[in-house]
Order: sequence, then C-alpha cells, then structure tokens
Amino acid sequence: MVLSVRTKSLIKNLAIPLLVGALAGFLTNADVKEFMTTARQPFFTPPGWVFPVAWTILYALMGFSAYIIENTSTPRKNRALTVYYIQLFFNFVWSFIFFSANNYLFAFVWIIILWALIIATILEFKMIKMRAAYFLIPYLIWVTFAAVLNFSVYLLNR
Repeated sequence: MVLSVRTKSLIKNLAIPLLVGALAGFLTNADVKEFMTTARQPFFTPPGWVFPVAWTILYALMGFSAYIIENTSTPRKNRALTVYYIQLFFNFVWSFIFFSANNYLFAFVWIIILWALIIATILEFKMIKMRAAYFLIPYLIWVTFAAVLNFSVYLLNR
C-alpha cells in the first residue's frame, strides 16, 4: 500500500512530538517516580496518571497543528515551523531540568520561556491558518498550569 504525500506528512507530524514526549518520559521515568515519592507537592497536583494522558493528547494536537501548517503553500511556514520546533526542544529539555536535576527554580524560568515560545508559535500559526493556532490553545493552558505547579513545587522544596 502506497501512502499519499499528505498521509506521510500527517504521520510524520504526529510522530515527531509524540516521540519527543515518549523519549523524555522514558529517559526521566525513574526521576519522575522519585520526585512523586520524595518532593513536597501542592494540594492541586493531579494524580500521576493524568500527566501521560494529558501529554499524549497535547502532543497529538501539536502534531496535527504542525501538519496543517506544513501543508500550506505560504513561504511563511518555514519560519512558523522553526518556532514550533524550538518550543518543542524547550518542552523536551524542561523534564530533565525539573525531574532529573531537581532545579525547580531554573525549570520555572525555562517553562516561562517555553510558554512565550508557545505563544509565538500560536501567533505564527495564526498568520497562516487560524485553525492550526486553535489546536495549540490546550497546550498553552496546560503549560500555564504546569508553570504554576512548577513554581509551587519550588516554593515547597527550597
């Protein structure tokens, strides 16, 4: 069976963020387990099972959003996708700063930069296809919550 160019693009764009998330989860799994049992956490910390479910959905939405942008004919898409991949890199690295290094303050600064990059990505995508930008709104909301959670963990564990 031969896949169309658009089907290959969809698979690639879904796979990239899902694999980035899976790799970060795999590499920090032991550190996450240790964090969950040893670090003081705020009362509003969701149960552990929520995180992989939420992130899987968010990574899929990110991938679909990137797929929409990749399949436009505007020359602006290269800039938009560059910002998208930069924020994806910041997303990946945050797990190591927070869970592996336990540097909660630096992780908070890092997540604020990530938050700004998500907004930049949304604005870039909006200039090309509004629908692509909409798919990133849940991600921005979740990272906003994660930043509050991150800062609260810093305050409780300094």
